[in-house]
Amino acid sequence: MEHDALIIGAGILGLSTGYHLKSANPKLDVLIVDKLGAAGQGSTAKSAAAFRCLFYSRTNFALADSSAEFYRHVQDDIGIDLKQRWSGYLWLFDREGYGKVLPILNELAAQGFKYTEYSEGELAEKLDMKTDFADDEEAQMMELGSVHKGILIHKAGLIDVDCLVKFYESEFLKLGGKIQYNTEVKEILIEPSQPLGMPGEPYFWQNAVVTGAKTTRGLIKAKKTIVAAGAYMAQLLDPIGVECFIKPKKRQVFSVKASTDALKKLLLTRAFTDAGCLPFTILPKPSMYIRPAPEEEAFWLAYADDFPRAFKFEDDPQPEDDYYRYGLYQVAVKYFPQFANCQPFSAFAGLYEINTLDGQPVIFEENDLMVVGGASGSGILKADAIGRIATALYNGEEEAILYGGRRFKVADLGLKNRHIEPERLTI
Repeated sequence: MEHDALIIGAGILGLSTGYHLKSANPKLDVLIVDKLGAAGQGSTAKSAAAFRCLFYSRTNFALADSSAEFYRHVQDDIGIDLKQRWSGYLWLFDREGYGKVLPILNELAAQGFKYTEYSEGELAEKLDMKTDFADDEEAQMMELGSVHKGILIHKAGLIDVDCLVKFYESEFLKLGGKIQYNTEVKEILIEPSQPLGMPGEPYFWQNAVVTGAKTTRGLIKAKKTIVAAGAYMAQLLDPIGVECFIKPKKRQVFSVKASTDALKKLLLTRAFTDAGCLPFTILPKPSMYIRPAPEEEAFWLAYADDFPRAFKFEDDPQPEDDYYRYGLYQVAVKYFPQFANCQPFSAFAGLYEINTLDGQPVIFEENDLMVVGGASGSGILKADAIGRIATALYNGEEEAILYGGRRFKVADLGLKNRHIEPERLTI
């Protein structure tokens, strides 16, 4: 049996691609396979599950805003609860950082983007936080940045990963799609387009194409094979000489209970939005974040460390105790004394699939193989748009129609004619 499309990976990008493929082509035979026993159990499950729709880059804005609006449509119009909460992003800056970002914010404001600015005093009052480290030698030794301003991004918030995964999975299955779990892909299958029956085919003088995959449950043949395997991408593509510019890097999240009145007040503040919780908050320096998890009565603390964090594949990445004890905790408690003596009650680690070119998704095709990945930590944020663009590529279309009617040139996320505007508003 030969499928029309084989999608390797049942994470959020594979599921979104499968859903949009079947939505656009109901008669296609589409199979998704995953090595794990359920959908979205790899790095998708380890996501911080936050989104924002304020970017300098038109590429970023189109991908993120259309995806967030589609999620809003699913929740508000279709009636499927994704637990999408418009709680905002609160981005804190020291004086230097604010000076760098202000011209960019002014440009965006002139284009109609909305945000609210808060002074140091307002932030100290609303959050009971420490903003000035002029007399704190320890904070200065840690090179922490005093809070000068705060920017609240209104069109931003939180979403539930499990709910989003279940939506794409269930809708894909309703459309007649197939999913095969506990199926590990061991090798991409390469065959000559015109086989001659010779041992060892294909030879370099033959036209070779990808015809499926060798898995732990046998061969699976397909007219097109779509690799959406996240951090596993290079492991599958390197052996066949396909460069995807994607490398894995570990990210860690630690959960701290709002176990005191002061922490509960911080968690459930309504000082910024009516969502009933603290916005997703990014500290000035270093830019670690505090993500509210009101359903757990907890906070998630994390920092996307770059240098010298290794590019390294780990089959089962684990959080590091010292990363919290000597890192996240020491920073958080300086800004928010409410966290004093707090220890995490749980923690998890996953892998970002970093696109080392420019941090933007990579979607391209060669030799009947499609590559869909490189979200670089923005998989949830951009998943719906990525699935639509991958579908347009499958269908041989030059443009994808994103949710809301926006057109996006498919080649812009490819490799040969890639066109990505730099992102100047980087968190």
